[in-house]
Amino acid sequence: MTSPSTLPEPADQFITAIDNEIRAILADSATNKDKLPLKGGKRVQVGHGETPHAYLFSCTRWKDSFESDRLLVRPSRSKDPWDYATATAHPNGKVLVTTRTDLGGQPGNVQLREDDTHLLESLADRIRDSGQRPGPVNPTTAGWILGGGEPSVGRVTAPHRLISGYRDMPLNPGQRRAVEQALGSGITFVWGPPGTGKTEVVSLITEGSYRLGERVLFLAPTNVAVDQALERVCERLEGEEDFDSGLVQRAGDIEVASLRERFGSVIDPEMVVGRLGADLAAQAEEREGFLKTAGEQRAAHERLARAEAELAQARSLERETTDEASAREAEATRAQADLEQVAESIRLIGTPSGIFAKRKAERLATLVDRQERLGSTLGEALRHRDAATGRLGQIARTVSARVRERDAAHEATRGLPSPAVLDERIGQAERELEEVREKLDGLLEEVHSRCRVMGTTLAKALRSRNLMGDVDTVIIDEAGMVDLPSAWCAAGLAGKRVVVAGDFRQLPSITQGSDSKALGPEEKHHSRQWMDRDAFHAAGLVDSTGRVGDDPRLVSLDTQYRMRPDICSVVNEVAYPDAPLNTGRGDASRLPYSPLMDRAVVLVDTSARRVALKEWDKHQTNKVHEAVIHELVRGLQYDGVLTGRKHEEPGSPAELMAVISPYRKQVNHLRSSLKHRFGAEYEGLADTVHRFQGSQRPLVILDTVAGAGKKPGRFYEGSGLSSDTTRLLNVALSRAQDHLVVVADVEYLRQHLRPNSETVRLLATLERTAQRIPVEELVPVRSAGDLSGLSEDELRRPAFFPADEVERALSWDFEQAEKSIEIYSAYLNVAPVGRWLERLSRRIERGVRAIVYTRPPSDFEQSQGERQERLIRQMREKGCDVAVRPRMHEKVVVLDESVLWHGSLNLLASRGATDLMMRLTDPTACARVRRIVDNAYQDQPMSPRNRWQPSPGDEAHQGPVPEVGKVVNNRLYVNVPKHEKEMAKREVRAQWHKEVGLWWVRPDTPREKLTRWL
Repeated sequence: MTSPSTLPEPADQFITAIDNEIRAILADSATNKDKLPLKGGKRVQVGHGETPHAYLFSCTRWKDSFESDRLLVRPSRSKDPWDYATATAHPNGKVLVTTRTDLGGQPGNVQLREDDTHLLESLADRIRDSGQRPGPVNPTTAGWILGGGEPSVGRVTAPHRLISGYRDMPLNPGQRRAVEQALGSGITFVWGPPGTGKTEVVSLITEGSYRLGERVLFLAPTNVAVDQALERVCERLEGEEDFDSGLVQRAGDIEVASLRERFGSVIDPEMVVGRLGADLAAQAEEREGFLKTAGEQRAAHERLARAEAELAQARSLERETTDEASAREAEATRAQADLEQVAESIRLIGTPSGIFAKRKAERLATLVDRQERLGSTLGEALRHRDAATGRLGQIARTVSARVRERDAAHEATRGLPSPAVLDERIGQAERELEEVREKLDGLLEEVHSRCRVMGTTLAKALRSRNLMGDVDTVIIDEAGMVDLPSAWCAAGLAGKRVVVAGDFRQLPSITQGSDSKALGPEEKHHSRQWMDRDAFHAAGLVDSTGRVGDDPRLVSLDTQYRMRPDICSVVNEVAYPDAPLNTGRGDASRLPYSPLMDRAVVLVDTSARRVALKEWDKHQTNKVHEAVIHELVRGLQYDGVLTGRKHEEPGSPAELMAVISPYRKQVNHLRSSLKHRFGAEYEGLADTVHRFQGSQRPLVILDTVAGAGKKPGRFYEGSGLSSDTTRLLNVALSRAQDHLVVVADVEYLRQHLRPNSETVRLLATLERTAQRIPVEELVPVRSAGDLSGLSEDELRRPAFFPADEVERALSWDFEQAEKSIEIYSAYLNVAPVGRWLERLSRRIERGVRAIVYTRPPSDFEQSQGERQERLIRQMREKGCDVAVRPRMHEKVVVLDESVLWHGSLNLLASRGATDLMMRLTDPTACARVRRIVDNAYQDQPMSPRNRWQPSPGDEAHQGPVPEVGKVVNNRLYVNVPKHEKEMAKREVRAQWHKEVGLWWVRPDTPREKLTRWL
């Protein structure tokens, strides 16, 4: 590796910036990142040296999208930096995590997330190697990105010879200058604002570079951007002779369906190899087929040889056993004859007597002894004979089986080549197959060598060591989104020419170092200088205020063909006041007429219907705006602009319309609620600004979101032409082709933003030129008396209720509730609790479950805590379920899990709302409220000086009101509704604890009997 002292300037600055960026990523809380919780960790291996620590965790559901060897880990509640880790999912719901960081013997719960730093590490390695000669970076062309060197600036003299049909193309002067200058210069910067035909320009530059005999590497930060441009390049070059054999290639995944369908088979190297190698593949398949057949034939010969050998062995054993049986039979015959002779001799001697009695007795004893021995010999011979005879039967059966096997094997080899011939043929086929496979392997390399135009992402190009070989021209598209180290390295891949195309007033690169709390002021400044800047700023084409200077290297495309003139005027006011775009299209809309879109630009001002919330993150969602968007969709369906649920017309809503929001939380809310109300085809309408970069729609709704929280949020913090706010607003506004609808709380934004900010200028332009739709025309203001006369469809619509109508309207909804009433009220006061408890009691008696979510007494000072405890007890005595949530702040009412009241109403703490309340029918929103409350983290508890403490005289219960499901003083507390108390007493022997207003049972009561009350 090259030492820092030999690196070209400013490589060491880039390495420092990347190191700072990695530190910032590891220190980030990753709030918006996809994380995987793991539980119950236990160390199974202690790390030492090169051996990492290993931990086993439980996992509810593994994320298959995770790259298991590129992850980050840290304890669930930790604020420390993330650590590198690998993870392996086991089939039993366990996950093995290895890391060099010591998490302790019992780490408990941790979180995993994907490692966002590995691409940066690869980039840093490439920069460290840039001092090598030859190295991965050409310092001359790389330096052009920073304004260094003396690159040539000129125009090609005969572009019509390089670009087919160039003279007759409907190009404007700026587009022609961009093409001609890029083909005649060392480096060219093409400024292409939205809709100005930048993609067409870079495709023509690519074609011209190819015809100059150059090898072209086309780069962009995203797969979609690569695919969109490469599709146009393919259209320009598909008539070339070698086009179908790898002239244009795509490295990496193709995401744009039209490119894959039209040109995938000729630009995907593996598919090209598959097509060009069809003959070789057929030969390989033929050889493989022959080898398979020949192998089967050789196996048949081997089977015959094996069968003959086994038959010979069986027959040999049969002969041996026959001989043994015969020998044993002869032995038995001899023993029998001898035995008979001895018996006769014994008979003749008879009983010893006379003068020779002694001699006879001795002779008789000898004969008797011999008789016994002969009897034993005879018995043994007979046993051996019988055993051999028995084996002969079994052997005979074996011989018969071997004969059948030999005959079958012989039949299977009839007509086959001999084994010697087969071996010779197999050897020949194996040699031929190896040659064919070598040709196939070489074909992939050959196809790569044929490539003259390669398209891929910057990330893939910069982590691949030999993607294309020698490159003459590098084209960097969407360069405004590329961080400076990546742009420097990418330009350094070129040997002759660099083209930088993009818009430095659209989305910037996504970096974290300059805003990270983990870095100091000097480090943040360094990140802004060496990481955050794009190539246009680094080359000195744009000054510190974001304004463009007069520089011969820069060509501006100043005529857009996407937006209607009024939309373009709005975009000019926000993003291009110093270089306003001209409009090259007509002012007609391609969408059916709707009174909601009488003009190209529409403003829905929600100032008069604001529902203000005080929590820190409430600026990321806006229920009023969500309701407005619902009503816009409903109205556009009615007018035939958008399709209904059961439509048969071609085209999906997502092809006609986009709902763009600055915050992911609002996007998620919109996606779920639009899907519920209008059908699954409406789920994909909403997304963030970043997701819509590079796309366009006939109709765009920009949901500014701001209005519900204490502040507008980070999206609106910047000002100036180079600020992230301006860039993001520009992208959001300029996606619209025919109609732009902006939903904004104008008054709120004006109150919180600087008067000269781009956002305020946008609002002023909209107020001056846009069609104004009052929010009450979309979301009506109703009275309580309206509810009983509304149709079911009208009841489902969102509506506002004035403060003095809220109580009566809520009472009407209470009377309609059939299953449940959920009240989220952080505070309790005597009068409202008594008033609403009377209404709740009537519904409880009819079987409706009433649930109140409130803060525990321990959240309050002494007197307030006592009142909170007393009112909780009172509600429980009346049959209400009460669940305490420390530091909760939600103020909503949910009825039958479908009707949601939302706003400033603390129902059980005051007489009513202080301003408008909103009512809407949306089960997904109701479920979302419940999920937020259930998952809300517990803040650090308040510490009032005179915090509430339970009365010391309460002997039965010392401590705060116990939580349901917890055991206190050997009592398991349960939530038993009033109408179920007899059942609880009967089935689980529940007893009433008067002091806390809860029922309790023995802790050993089976939990399955208590499920309904826990």
